[in-house]
Amino acid sequence: MDMISVGDADLAVWQHAGPDGCKTPVLLVSGLGGRAVFWDPVVPSLTPRFKVITHDHRGTGASTKSKIDYSVAQMARDVLALMDALGVEKAALVGHSTGGAIAQHLALNNADRLSAIVLSATWSGPSVYFKELFDLRLAVLETAGPEAYLTDGILRAYPPDHLNAHAEIITGTKAQRVAAFPGVDIERSRIHAVQSHDLRARSHEIALPTLVIGAADDQITPVAFSEELAAAIPNAQKVILPRGGHFVPHVETRAYNQAVSAFLTSVLNEA
Repeated sequence: MDMISVGDADLAVWQHAGPDGCKTPVLLVSGLGGRAVFWDPVVPSLTPRFKVITHDHRGTGASTKSKIDYSVAQMARDVLALMDALGVEKAALVGHSTGGAIAQHLALNNADRLSAIVLSATWSGPSVYFKELFDLRLAVLETAGPEAYLTDGILRAYPPDHLNAHAEIITGTKAQRVAAFPGVDIERSRIHAVQSHDLRARSHEIALPTLVIGAADDQITPVAFSEELAAAIPNAQKVILPRGGHFVPHVETRAYNQAVSAFLTSVLNEA
């Protein structure tokens, strides 16, 4: 891990070496939780072909716990500042959930810095369901506290049968999740950032090679969001896995990794 300055904050960054001659690095940008550890099931599938970079968002993990008004635009600026600090002129970006919102923002406003994007279990703009869901999640945080909020998130993010088969996801990581929690104020602001993301009117302007990937049983960003993005973005490729929930990279790891790796290999011309 390296601590990389992006001006008014330091970000915890992991750089995973790819093969010699790898031309285009791949940035993996996680969701609301913001931590690089989310990508642990994915990184090994990409490093045979690509240099891979992950980071803890500002406000999460080992990065600076800035007390600011968080927004998707601010998170996108942090990604650009991180690329500048690392000397990365251009990269492919795989963004999951909130990371996918960041990818959309960059694809629309800084397309010259990206080679391709993967929009993973994400959304272009809110729906009534989405607004109510995050209002409820915020209420759980503020009334029942972080432990209940984090447990609620886990129960929503995975298919029930997967949690039944892997109960340690609920119980075994609870202390670790609570220890990593950034605090109510930061989490509240990050939830507000999620709620205010809306680029639906501009999705058709995205001109980068795009893969939209999600799971049919996602409760947090329902599959209709992925269908909407794939229909709106010209020439977007689409992969909808039949199950996997919101954390589909963890549940259907092999199928997810195969789809993402095949897409990146084809559009980036990496052997």
